[in-house]
Amino acid sequence: MSQILVAMSGGVDSSVTAALLKEQGHEIVGLFMRNGVTAGSAAQSNKQGCCSLADSQDARFVAAQLGARFYVLNFAEDFQRVIDYFVDEYKRGRTPNPCAVCNTDLKFGKLLDYAKAVGAEKVATGHYSQVEYRDGRWRLLRGVDRSKDQSYYLFGLTQEQLSRALFPLGGMTKKEAREHAARLDLKTRDKPESMEICFVPEGDYRAVVAQHSPDVLVRGDIVSTSGEKLGEHDGIAGFTIGQRRGIGIAAPKALYVVKLEPQSNTVVVGDVEDLEIERIRVANLNWIAFESLPENHELRAIVKVRYRHDGEPATIIGGKDSVEVVFDEPIRAATPGQCAVFYSPDSDEVLGGGWIV
Repeated sequence: MSQILVAMSGGVDSSVTAALLKEQGHEIVGLFMRNGVTAGSAAQSNKQGCCSLADSQDARFVAAQLGARFYVLNFAEDFQRVIDYFVDEYKRGRTPNPCAVCNTDLKFGKLLDYAKAVGAEKVATGHYSQVEYRDGRWRLLRGVDRSKDQSYYLFGLTQEQLSRALFPLGGMTKKEAREHAARLDLKTRDKPESMEICFVPEGDYRAVVAQHSPDVLVRGDIVSTSGEKLGEHDGIAGFTIGQRRGIGIAAPKALYVVKLEPQSNTVVVGDVEDLEIERIRVANLNWIAFESLPENHELRAIVKVRYRHDGEPATIIGGKDSVEVVFDEPIRAATPGQCAVFYSPDSDEVLGGGWIV
């Protein structure tokens, strides 16, 4: 059997991934990615995160249970680039998606390079997604467990990356993964899920922005859609489109952030109806199901504009460097900086995706 590099985060999903591959007869090599973040780490938090010292120890323990080689690599410099991107996007009035960037650049970028160095044919992770080869192309599909499906975060993978990716959990539910962990008596069998961005373990992204770019937290105006000043804010980086809580303005009905204007350092708020939008522009595209979408060519798809979005039917119109997505019905809170991922209307296949501009 082949040698497989397994990205082990110290959680139950990556532990089961490694164990299942071991049972199948593969030689596995466990690898933990250290992100270099120490202050306010998950080890110091009441919430479950990832990439902490405790997570590293859990991953090492499971690898020992499986009799697998295990390495810890310092990815601090690479994670710093992800953090810089994260902060810069908020400074620009956009909402970043660091998990999608990490998957493309690190988990299936740097780790693939390392896999080649140690002679491993594939890189396996605990993502609830599926990959298959059909009709001359590698295909990315949703995981069987729709509530855990993570294909949204993987839309940026290239054909080369998909050809060397393994997702052993894609065909099972989270409950089944837990049952495997219990059957194999893995140390992480009852460990809570990671719910935070790994370098924002307390969930306070504003603190990360303030730490890395304190100059961006400058007071500015909060205005209505008609331009009336309603209050002031402590920094545009503390807001995202669609936000309702934490605006700090008393009003007879709920207010939502509907627009961010970094040039004037202004937050625009309005009614929930003001969040509705019929079309978006998507750039920096990556197509998986085919090479490209010709200019002016129309494609029907189900489009997700955030991870917890069910997706809505739309027509994608090809352009030179971007596409226009026209929804059948208006959607709410399509946020610049987030991913728009295109799914086949007839199957679970990911057609491709890009970034909302």
